[in-house]
Amino acid sequence: MSPAPDDEVDRIVAAWRRERPDLDVAPLEVLSRVSRLARHLDLARRDAFGAHDLESWEFDVLSALRREGEPYELTPTQLVRQTLVTSGTMTNRLSRLVGRGLVSRASSDADHRSKLVRLTDEGRGVVDAAFADLVAHERRLLAGLPTDRQGELAQLLKGLLAPFDDV
Repeated sequence: MSPAPDDEVDRIVAAWRRERPDLDVAPLEVLSRVSRLARHLDLARRDAFGAHDLESWEFDVLSALRREGEPYELTPTQLVRQTLVTSGTMTNRLSRLVGRGLVSRASSDADHRSKLVRLTDEGRGVVDAAFADLVAHERRLLAGLPTDRQGELAQLLKGLLAPFDDV
């Protein structure tokens, strides 16, 4: 594979090397590109979710439920852990999703004091359609990189992110 032509990051790095030769600015070559890619990913996600009248946070909650498999339910505490928000924020989000008919809340059969959040049929349809669009958008973002290199990049990024994950 031939090297990619110079991009904006190359120009920024060259300028910093000229202006601050005392600093090793090599990290900019990777992380500035990751940052720029993240902006493009945010725009792609906004487009994919917006086409289904969803905000990113709504997709996060709905997709957490959808990934659970039937009956597509979790406790609010499990949703808090999966979406990394506070319990107060989750309560507000769930109220809004219930109001839209995308999730329902019910008492647990095992413990009537415990509440469960369940994806409705409408919520499942919306999250499935939004996810299909998201995958298509993300595939387009990766189109310039051969498939075998995508796997290599995924492993490199996994290694880079490992110290930040609590998993």
